[in-house]
Amino acid sequence: MAGILVLLGLAVLAVPVLLIVALVAISGLKRRVADLERQVSQLRVPQAAVVAPEAVAPAPADTGPTLAELVRSPPPRVETPPPVQASTPPPIPPRQAPPPEIPAQPAAALPPRPPRDEPPPRPAKPDVFTVALRAVQRWFTVGNVPVKIGVLVLFAGVAALLKYGADQGWFSLPPELRLAGIAAAALGALVFAWRKRDSNRTFALSLQGGAIGVLLLVVFAAVKIFGVIPAGAAFALSIVLIAGAGMLAVLQDAKSLAVFALLAGFLAPIWLSTGSGNHVALFSYYAVLNAAIVGIAWYKSWRVLNLLGFVFTFGIGTAWALFDYAPEKYASTQPFLALFFVFYLLIPLLFARRQPAGRRDFIDGCLVFGMPLVAFSLQAGLMQGGSFEDSRLPLAFCALGLGMLYAGLSWTLRRRANYDVLAQSYALLAVGFATLSVPLALSAQATACVFALEGAALAWLGLRQSRLLPQLTGAGLQIAAAVAFFIAQVDVASWRESVDATMFANASFMSALLITVAGFASAWVYRARGHGVALVYYLWALAWWLGNGMVEIDTHVAYRAEPDALLAFAALTGWLAAEVHRHRPSTALAWTTLAALASAVPFALWQSEVHQQPFAGHGAWAWLAYAVLGVRSLMCLRDSDHRLAGAAQFVWWLVWPLVASLLLAWLPGHVEGMGGGWQAGLIALPWLVVVALALFRWDWLAAPLGGRFDAWRTPLFCVLFVALGLWWLVSLFMSGDAHPLPWIPVLNPMELAQLATLVLLLRWWMPEARVLPPSRIVLLSSLAFVWITSVVLHAVHHWGGVPWNEGLLSGSLAQTSLTVTWSVLGVLGWVIGSRRGQRMLWLGGAVLMGVVLAKLVFVDRQHLGNLLGIGSFIAYGLLCTVVGYLAPAPPRRVDNEEATT
Repeated sequence: MAGILVLLGLAVLAVPVLLIVALVAISGLKRRVADLERQVSQLRVPQAAVVAPEAVAPAPADTGPTLAELVRSPPPRVETPPPVQASTPPPIPPRQAPPPEIPAQPAAALPPRPPRDEPPPRPAKPDVFTVALRAVQRWFTVGNVPVKIGVLVLFAGVAALLKYGADQGWFSLPPELRLAGIAAAALGALVFAWRKRDSNRTFALSLQGGAIGVLLLVVFAAVKIFGVIPAGAAFALSIVLIAGAGMLAVLQDAKSLAVFALLAGFLAPIWLSTGSGNHVALFSYYAVLNAAIVGIAWYKSWRVLNLLGFVFTFGIGTAWALFDYAPEKYASTQPFLALFFVFYLLIPLLFARRQPAGRRDFIDGCLVFGMPLVAFSLQAGLMQGGSFEDSRLPLAFCALGLGMLYAGLSWTLRRRANYDVLAQSYALLAVGFATLSVPLALSAQATACVFALEGAALAWLGLRQSRLLPQLTGAGLQIAAAVAFFIAQVDVASWRESVDATMFANASFMSALLITVAGFASAWVYRARGHGVALVYYLWALAWWLGNGMVEIDTHVAYRAEPDALLAFAALTGWLAAEVHRHRPSTALAWTTLAALASAVPFALWQSEVHQQPFAGHGAWAWLAYAVLGVRSLMCLRDSDHRLAGAAQFVWWLVWPLVASLLLAWLPGHVEGMGGGWQAGLIALPWLVVVALALFRWDWLAAPLGGRFDAWRTPLFCVLFVALGLWWLVSLFMSGDAHPLPWIPVLNPMELAQLATLVLLLRWWMPEARVLPPSRIVLLSSLAFVWITSVVLHAVHHWGGVPWNEGLLSGSLAQTSLTVTWSVLGVLGWVIGSRRGQRMLWLGGAVLMGVVLAKLVFVDRQHLGNLLGIGSFIAYGLLCTVVGYLAPAPPRRVDNEEATT
């Protein structure tokens, strides 16, 4: 209780103190606010009215802290400029007044730069699916959409109703009256739509198209279902209706009307088909429709109409040919195919004629190239079986005739202005069909050839017009050509025909060759534009070229002659690539030539396996072709100044010593009395000759590149000595028989070749100062020591009569010979090193003598029971004694520093 009272008393006493502190704080805040207001007002005074700093009265001095400042914590101090006196100072004489000081104004911030107008990014070209989707969306969103959909649905409903009603017998009225009623309604709708053509164009055009389609359905139903009118009258009425639709479309400039009428016309026989299979009536009807398309194309350049007619005509014709064609129907089908071909041959010409003079290079590639493709494929299908089954010549003459036709069109269009692209397209087709006639005269693989040639033509056209769709179509056609080719090869009869035919003059080879030519042509046009797809086409064509050649050689050439033929084929491939590279440099072509030259290595090994040496059989002719074409290939690479020219010549100088070694290795085995030492020496001889030429006659090897081949000198030496080093190591383990000559140490073919290898290596490593680095001295000394040891062992074998096998080293003669020889070498190193002051040589001799001593202790002591073992110990002791007399200590190091006096 007392504590609570004390707290209440303290609270009561603290209230007045807190009130005083609050009042003081409020007064201080008021003073600061007043100062800030004065400063703001001074900043608003014009610059001319600002007085000098000297005229401003000093601020009153601070009188010290107040009670409030002692009690409360001071607020944060704000740095502010001194207040300006509000009262006007007395005037100052002009002579005593300094020039007024104008306060520095803050620099005005520069206005931000407006953003630079960047060109809008070029929109990416939409793909085919996007374009199709947009077209469908536009058709359903632009114009009078309800009437479009309504007419289509109504059209389909009327067609279905007519057929169903006829099948069920729902109509009790005679067919003539029913058809007449429908026709009258359609005519009324047509007249009504014609009168509304100006006030409601979209509705009128759609209604006109639907009415004409219904009339066509009525005519076709009258002749096909009810038979109330003859076929001739029906076709006459169809001609009138389609001609009327074309006239209406042309008069009103209505593309949609033409499309509606054409759709109705093409779909009518499909909807109302009775399965009778009367193809003459069907194709006659389509002939009338296509005639209308040609008539419209004379006045209007409506590409969609042309494409629609082409797709329906040849699409339905192809389907009928697949499912219903028989050889006996050839006579009634061939005229329609020829007629459709003429129609769609004229349409691209009319389309180009309707284009402005500056846009006639924009041709309809689908019709120009696609129509001959499909038409010729259908023609080939018509000639399957019947009287054409045993002969391919009619189809070949057909291809030749098409080539002549397109050649004439190209020649005619070249004489007219602004038809260059169309003329070039027809020229490509002329060349393609003329080339196609050759394999067709020998085989029936027409589809693959047509696909390949047309694919190349479409790729060229798409690249020229910068259109992606023709380019993709061209690539797809070339792939389809490959598939068709392989499907044709599955046929056993076709394969046997190719086997029995003459080499190269058979259908399989010529068909694959055309696929190859198409791929190379595509690569050429893409390479001219600097497009990366050129490499893909080139590899595709090169694979077909190589595969075609290898299959042809495997089929028609005997097994023993296959490597010879393949070697000549590789040389031909490399030369052709080099010739093209000479005019149009390309890294892919240079690599092809390089690979062709290098392929001689496996072919040479294959030749040695098949007929024991590369030049047997037809090998001499193959290597002659390789030599001639290889030299020409190197000259072509030299003229193009390509970086791979040196690599090709590098490979060239590795192939020939290998081939010569294979030939010389075969020689001793077929010459009576020649030992194995001759074979070992002859194998190394070509490599030694090339190394010697590289050391002493480099200009001979540098041709034809000359000085540009100098950079390959060191790599060539490295590879040559690696090959010689491998041979050198292997030859150490050969007996080295020198028959018919007697075996003499060193003076025999194998050991002379071994010594020549070491001498040439020393000559290559010997610099102009003739001072070898210590590492090379050690390596050469080791190799020389190994060679001398090999000579000693071979002497033991030939002169001592010890068999050349694993037991040679275990004999006392071999061990004693090695002990004496090594001791002599050690003594020579000791003595010569001491006399010439060569400390390293002296140490080498000392190390060798130490090795001999270890050999005596651990190896030769088992032979102390015979004279040879005792002789080795005695010889070593005598030699060490001689050394102790001549060179008891190692030579001192030469001190080159001069003593100071």
